[in-house]
Amino acid sequence: MARDTAPPPTELNRLARYGQLPGLVRQLGTLGGCARPIRLDGHRTEHRLDTATGEIGAVLHHLDSTALPAGHLLVRCNNRRTTRCATCAETYRRDTYHLITAGLRGGKGTPEEVAAHPRVFATFTAPSFGPVHNRPSSRSACRCGTVHAPDDPALGTPLDAERYDYEAAVLWNAHAGALWRRFSIYLRREIAKRAGLIQRAFRRFARVSFAKVAEYQRRGAVHFHAVIRLDGPDGGHTPPPSWATAELLTDAIRAAASAARVVGPVIDGREHTFVFGRQLDVRVIRSADFDGGTELTDRAVAGYIAKYATKGAETATGTLDRRIRFLAELADAEITDHARRLIRTCWELGARQDLEHLRLRAWAHMLGFRGHFSTKTRRYSTTLTTLRNARAEWRRLQAALADGDDGQALADSTLVLAHWAYAGTGLTDGERWLTDVLNAQRTEGDG
Repeated sequence: MARDTAPPPTELNRLARYGQLPGLVRQLGTLGGCARPIRLDGHRTEHRLDTATGEIGAVLHHLDSTALPAGHLLVRCNNRRTTRCATCAETYRRDTYHLITAGLRGGKGTPEEVAAHPRVFATFTAPSFGPVHNRPSSRSACRCGTVHAPDDPALGTPLDAERYDYEAAVLWNAHAGALWRRFSIYLRREIAKRAGLIQRAFRRFARVSFAKVAEYQRRGAVHFHAVIRLDGPDGGHTPPPSWATAELLTDAIRAAASAARVVGPVIDGREHTFVFGRQLDVRVIRSADFDGGTELTDRAVAGYIAKYATKGAETATGTLDRRIRFLAELADAEITDHARRLIRTCWELGARQDLEHLRLRAWAHMLGFRGHFSTKTRRYSTTLTTLRNARAEWRRLQAALADGDDGQALADSTLVLAHWAYAGTGLTDGERWLTDVLNAQRTEGDG
């Protein structure tokens, strides 16, 4: 615990001597526990503005980074990865939860009627690239003859690394996003076919809305979890047609997933074509077959998807959580041999001019996958940006009210001039110690 560790004496004593320690505590408190804040140099000035004439009046407030206790303006890193910043990742997870829930139950600008629309929870997997150590549900032991513990580091690694298709595995990740886009096109065709419509007429009767996240399996292959909803022509605000049922949607998803394919590159005479794996799970969001008997409720689905929104390849596969500039950096990296070979394969393929568009070296730490982890259609529900702006506006209003100002009046009649420049990332030793103490107090308060 942070309070059992002695604070850095020199830095904190200096701040206490000049009376800046309370101010630094307040400044760090606004970060909500962010471990890697962005440090900015610059200034911000608020002027009174005459909205009738446009005349700029007196200065209402001026902020200069050099006058702040930390010597910089500190802003949250907003990194979604738990391995980089657990606090910001938790905020991202909660925002994703609310985004998914709004598309299932309504709220945040989405009508409550969406709860009655056909919707399913679907999981799309990658094909096999070779047998790996696992915990099969159909038998007690792995193919290697061992009953692996749930935390066995061997899980997901190849039974025979020399015969594992690392090239196809990396290229699958690189094309997974394109395969999903192809699936979404085919899905509309399959729904239209089952409704007796031509594809061009489909949008006049219904619309497909979805939200999905990408998750890495332990073997390092990406697969997708998605909430897919069938709406009326204008999205969640309009009811779906009478023929739109969860059963029709499920059948169309299975057909579209089976038909979707992306033609990949030809490497050394070998042609690559990418399809989804045979394990496709589609469940109507109203049954009681989720997670071994737990009811498949709106909240259960939202929680499940949000959990994976903050995880990357490093969580499941034991790879890196940041980009590398040189392959030699792998020498000192604490990663699994399987992850090392996947990264090396990305690096080697990334040197090919015909694969330059895949940017495999830039995304080697992600094992070739360069897509967004969390995506949605425009009319599924609200957006992460909207949620963040609402939170920022609420904080601004609370700060204004604490100063005795009318927050709305200030917003309508204030001109803000600002200039900020990047000055670094992270905390000093003293700032880190104080942040740990604040986090410990916050955790105790929540408990």
